[in-house]
Amino acid sequence: MTGPEDFLTATRTFYDTVAEDYAEHFRNPLADRPLERALLAAYAEQVGPAGTVADLGCGPGEITAHLASLGLSVIGLDLSTSMVAIARRTHPALRFEQGSMLELPFDDGSLTGAVSWYSSIHTPAHRLPHLFAEFHRVLATGGRLLLAFQTGDAPLRLDRPWDRPVVLDFHRRRPERMAELLSGTGFALCSSTVRERQEALAETAPQAFLLARKEG
Repeated sequence: MTGPEDFLTATRTFYDTVAEDYAEHFRNPLADRPLERALLAAYAEQVGPAGTVADLGCGPGEITAHLASLGLSVIGLDLSTSMVAIARRTHPALRFEQGSMLELPFDDGSLTGAVSWYSSIHTPAHRLPHLFAEFHRVLATGGRLLLAFQTGDAPLRLDRPWDRPVVLDFHRRRPERMAELLSGTGFALCSSTVRERQEALAETAPQAFLLARKEG
């Protein structure tokens, strides 16, 4: 019998196994993605340099480093020990911690911003309200949350990527449903952006980006 949080074990095992391959493949994840760079720049301008921003589900730390280059004080957090090790090795000047997004190691209201860049996509739909409530808990009033995810209904299953013996589902979401869930946990939606898939980037679905603000 499987437990209620077995998806966490599956996700951790998957990324621990493919960490080095993943880091090499996504060495420059914002290349040829001008819209994403613009959205992150706008996010950094709105959050500002005061306070701390958490890159939640940071992987090998490339987005964390990009946020730091935009003038933010940022900390990366990831479920995978191997991903955190790569992030620390690649970006030694930045801070990275191992932990779960469902139990964030931050005090209530301690962050000015949080970024979930394609990291909510392994959380089952019924656990999203808890995930967003946890994001809400750690943000200060007025703090900004930026979510990135693939749009759609059917998950994408990766089976033996890079010939590694692991499999994992990547959940696609409807932006309007994600916006409803954010609203239900105390966020006000600031913007919703959807970009069509780019075949040149081997994308299989449109990409969505939601910016939300924690209400009082």
